[in-house]
Amino acid sequence: MTELKLQNQWLLEQLGLAKKRQFGASSERLQEGLMDQLSLMANEAEAYAYGTKNATAEQVKVKAHARKRQSGNVLDIVPEGTPTEVVEHRLSEEERICDTCGSVMEEIGKEVRRSLKMEPARFWIQEDVYYTYACKQCEAETGEGNLRKTPKKPTFCPGSFASPEAAAHIMTQKFVMYSPLYRLEQEFQRQGLKLSRQTMANWILQASDTWLRPVYDALHRKLCQESVLHGDETTLQVLKEPGRTSTSKSYMWLYRTSGCAKQPIVLYEYQPSRKAEHAQAFLKDFSGWLHADGYQGYHKLPEKIRVVGCWAHARRKFDEALQTLPKEKRQGSPAAVGECYCTKLFQLEETLSELTAEERYNKRLELEKPILDALLAWAEDASAKTAPKSALGKALHYLREQWPYLVRYLEDGRLELSNNRAERSIKPFVMGRKNWLFSNTPAGAQSSAVIYSLIETAKENDLDPYRYLVWLLHNAPEQSQKDEDWPEFFLPVNAPKECRS
Repeated sequence: MTELKLQNQWLLEQLGLAKKRQFGASSERLQEGLMDQLSLMANEAEAYAYGTKNATAEQVKVKAHARKRQSGNVLDIVPEGTPTEVVEHRLSEEERICDTCGSVMEEIGKEVRRSLKMEPARFWIQEDVYYTYACKQCEAETGEGNLRKTPKKPTFCPGSFASPEAAAHIMTQKFVMYSPLYRLEQEFQRQGLKLSRQTMANWILQASDTWLRPVYDALHRKLCQESVLHGDETTLQVLKEPGRTSTSKSYMWLYRTSGCAKQPIVLYEYQPSRKAEHAQAFLKDFSGWLHADGYQGYHKLPEKIRVVGCWAHARRKFDEALQTLPKEKRQGSPAAVGECYCTKLFQLEETLSELTAEERYNKRLELEKPILDALLAWAEDASAKTAPKSALGKALHYLREQWPYLVRYLEDGRLELSNNRAERSIKPFVMGRKNWLFSNTPAGAQSSAVIYSLIETAKENDLDPYRYLVWLLHNAPEQSQKDEDWPEFFLPVNAPKECRS
């Protein structure tokens, strides 16, 4: 009978979680009724750490911010320097005749109404004409004329009518605006441009393999020189992968710098599986801390890489357990207690955001270490009273199993409480995947990874992706003939001011 009750409880929990994922809000913010419990949990943590002594922690104020009031004036939304077209509307001389005395009325004022004008993207043909010259004097004297041709500038896509602007526009539309090539093809055809998706795909592949990949490799080398990184991965479907069915799961891995890096770098890598060997190969030159979720593959990395756990994932487990309970039973429940402990850590981290790494390290030991000790003691006690397969049991198991990695953020003030930085960076790929659904070939998937990497790194460096790609594709062919280290020149951190967003 007990086994049937537990099975029934588990099924009800799964049904509740499925409804929450499909219809509920994704935020894990504590409900208003549970906030009082949060303050009680903080008191319990202090009591556990100091006994009867009062904890007198120094309060750090969080910088306030004000939201700009929305305005209906068009001048408030357009960038500085936007051209203005003035259209004047005047009455004809006949219309200005006064009905009373018959004299002509004079202009005494005006009323201005501003509106925002737009037009679809325009296209045109550029003809580069290179002239040839001959010396007529030599030809007259010797019968042979010396010839001299205007040197041609190298193009990024030889044998094609593609331009850097066209390729950059297509990449931006697909990888920033998430518009699949078939939609772009339809949009261009409505404007009379018969540009096939196959042609656009070829442009993207050639630009990525020839010019973007070397810059990607340079970014990879710089990424591995950092001491703190974040990692994550998500699924991807590749239709024509040798030896695998079209429904097989492939993966897009993500690695990025942390908040302490001077130069933000975001890199994607396509791999056919989720095996730890892929992360090990990508990070073979890296030594330091890696923020990650609870995936066991990260824990198989070499000892020189110290994995830092994610408290957002731990809190999410308790939030899922809380969602399986009726609303009237949530306050005071063990699931609420666990979530309150986690939320208290995040609240303390907010107060420490303006401190230096060394100051944050010391404050964490003073303020957060007691809460962590209290949480672990509570979790050990609660686990003995909880069914292992229940939502709460899984949350407690995750917490205890991941504990060595979860508390590792205390080792250095540069480390972060969660891996949310990586999750935010992988979201653009997830959003794009919802639109274009799959990659056709492994080569296309890796090209997509390279383009996503340069675009997201450009965005992290406050660059406009389109302007950055145009600058790179315009100048890389010529620069590559002058300098074998040309990829270093085109790193986003070296982009000129005109690439700024």
